[in-house]
Amino acid sequence: MATGRNHRPATRSRGIPEATVARLPLYLRALTALSERSVPTVSSEELASAAGVNSAKLRKDFSYLGSYGTRGVGYDVEYLVYQISRELGLTQDWPVVIVGIGNLGAALANYGGFASRGFRVAALIDADPSMSGKQVAGIPVRHVDELETIIHTNGVSIGVITTPGGAAQQVCDRLVAAGITSILNFAPTVLQVPEGVDVRKVDLSIELQILAFHEQRKAAEDLSRETAAPDRMRVPAEQRGEQGPEGDVPAVMPA
Repeated sequence: MATGRNHRPATRSRGIPEATVARLPLYLRALTALSERSVPTVSSEELASAAGVNSAKLRKDFSYLGSYGTRGVGYDVEYLVYQISRELGLTQDWPVVIVGIGNLGAALANYGGFASRGFRVAALIDADPSMSGKQVAGIPVRHVDELETIIHTNGVSIGVITTPGGAAQQVCDRLVAAGITSILNFAPTVLQVPEGVDVRKVDLSIELQILAFHEQRKAAEDLSRETAAPDRMRVPAEQRGEQGPEGDVPAVMPA
């Protein structure tokens, strides 16, 4: 069975900027939706709109892939799906272990999109002995004592941590010691890892707090506009450049 265990993504060797790499999955998602509707080609403007970026940025991103489209025709959807999938390393099998099978871990295990995107859940792992052997999404939960063996046996490439915050660093250390160099962290803590280990953090509470900030700012702006309106009404009309009570000419005449 071929795995990605000893391979690094092609994007690094080609010098593609990290910001571009972060947008490639957005393009791939939009392109996959077009492919499912049997759309053969797409313009940069249409694809940029579907991905939520501007078209100039999209064209710059695709130039790093060596894909420039055809004037008057656009981009070939199927070819771009293949090209971006290859750059992201999704044309090969990536075994994944999920450590911490609580509500979030179980929800991830039940997510049906892994297989279609090049990932395979090789094992579910938990420290609770009472969880051992239980089936989640058709996969038996294994005890954390088997972690290293599972990683080596299955050639696991990516570790997903969904444990409580207090246990996450210890789990991370064991994953790294077993050879894992890519970790997706859902635990509410910042992981310390050696150089060469990539960590992506997903923190729903932080995202909600950022949204709360924007909501608060919008509410303050609305209140400011509401309080400013009556103040404007108290300004004499002639100072606002409007006709005064005696029929005076406007303070500012058109040129």
